[in-house]
This record gives sequence, C-alpha cells and structure tokens, in this order.
Amino acid sequence: MSKYDEYTVTGIRDYPLGSRKSKVEIEQFAQALQEDSISGLIASFPDLLAAKKLQFLADRIKEARDKGRAIIWGFGGHVIKVGLSPILIDLMERNFITALATNGSSIIHDFEIAFCGHTSEEVDEQLSSGAFGMARETAECLNQAISQGASRGKGIGESVGYFLEDSSLEYPQLSLLLQAYKRDIPCSVHVAIGTDIIHNHPTASGEALGKGSLIDFRVFAKQVSLLHDGGVYLNLGSAVILPEVFLKAVSIIRNTGSELEGFTTANLDFIQHYRPSRNVLERPVSETGVGIGLTGHHEIMVPLLAALLIHG
Repeated sequence: MSKYDEYTVTGIRDYPLGSRKSKVEIEQFAQALQEDSISGLIASFPDLLAAKKLQFLADRIKEARDKGRAIIWGFGGHVIKVGLSPILIDLMERNFITALATNGSSIIHDFEIAFCGHTSEEVDEQLSSGAFGMARETAECLNQAISQGASRGKGIGESVGYFLEDSSLEYPQLSLLLQAYKRDIPCSVHVAIGTDIIHNHPTASGEALGKGSLIDFRVFAKQVSLLHDGGVYLNLGSAVILPEVFLKAVSIIRNTGSELEGFTTANLDFIQHYRPSRNVLERPVSETGVGIGLTGHHEIMVPLLAALLIHG
C-alpha cells in the first residue's frame, strides 16, 4: 500500500454514454472516395474542425457573390510565387473575386512570371556577392510603371496593370495584375519603402511609391466599404502590412459615418500570426460579423477553397 492518502472515488456518479452530448457524430465522418472527381473529394471531407470551417467560408463567399457583395482577396507575395495565379484568375472570371489587395513583393513575382516565366531568386547565394535583388528588367519596368502611373494620378496596382497591357510579355495570361486590370477589378498595392528589391535601384522614386500607395489605400478603403451586410475579406499570407491597412480602412469608413457591419473575414496561413488574428479575425467583426482562421499551406488550401467554390 502507498504511504500517501488517495482520494476516494466510491461516490462517483456516472451516466449512460447514450445520454451524453458529444462533439463528434459519425454523420460528420469523412467518407471513402466514391468517385474519381473533385466532387467526390469534396464529398469525402468530414464535417468537423478545419474542413467544416473551410466549407463555411466557401458558403459565405457564394452567398456574397449571389447578393452582389464585395469579395476582397488580400495576399502576400508567397501566394504568387507558389503558382496560384491561374486559380485566382479563374475565380475572378467566375465572379468570386471583386477586388484584390497586396504588398510590394507580389508585383515583383507577378511581373517576373509574366515577363519570363520564372521568379524567386536564391537569396542566400545572391546576397553574399551583393547580387540579391539586382535583376535589371524587374526594377526598370516596375519603377517606370509606378512613376508614370503616379504622374497620371493612378495607384500602383492600376499603374502596373496598365504598363503590362502595353508590354511584350512571354506569359501575359499568368499575370494576376494584368488580368485584374483587363477585367476592371481593382488591385491595390500597399508598399513599405525599403522592403522590396526594386527599391534598391536608382530608378525607384519615393515620391511615386508614396503617392501611388496612398491612392491605392483609398481605392482599397472604397472596396472595404462595400463589405457591409454580407461581404467577405480574405487575408492570405500577409502577416503585417495588409492586416494593418485593413484595420485603418475599417476605421476610416466607420469614422465617416458609413455602415460597415455584418461581414465575414478569413485568414489563411501556415501560422496564425498576431496581427491577422487581431486586425482581421477579431477587431473588425467583433460585434456583428464572423472571423475564420484556417491554418495550412497556401498551395494546398487555396486550390481546396477554389474547388469548394466551383464544385462544392
């Protein structure tokens, strides 16, 4: 016998298992694939946890499209460089995207893919010799586009789209900014000076970058104002810039007396960072909306979400 006293459990009150409320029912289980198709894959998903939240998000996006509400996809450069542009372009064509918002790195990857079909340099190899970020065409073309556009009162997104439409590109069909521009879908670009490789070059104009980014902030705020009563805002892979920009846009809209309630936000990333959690999923929708956090890799989650939108 132990020399220590034990708690007496003889008075425990149990109950029949069948009377207990459980969080998991067999009706929610995944199903073995019954057919070799996207629809079969979707039908196999369990109605639990992340799969349930992903389906809920898809349903909200479909409802927003049917009601004519804004569906804004905000994203970082990683979304472009892992090859998701064709999926986003297809979703634009199907009216599942009404506006885009991104940071400065995205226009670099987007341009390089359209210009020559490859992007994303080996930073470790390039940095030691000072070659990192020194690709000539990327800087010359994008800085020219931004400066010319700013002189005409255009934001960075519109400026780059306009420039690309008049450029000789190997793969124009893969440029998200160009395809958005052709469809009159606003794509705002939100830049922090010094964060992007095109700022390394003498052709970079702080005046043009600042002016173009400020114009795009106000373009973005207009699109955010259209989220009221059923819109959806998605943040994909931007840990700092877009969550901060989104929060300020929400504040401006409410400050000027416009209603902005009853919308859905989502954050899709492989880590749920502080700012997306607070500034996208919680603060803007704390009273009347809903925030959905989904953790995973973009190259898997975005195609799955697109499949649910198209085939679900």
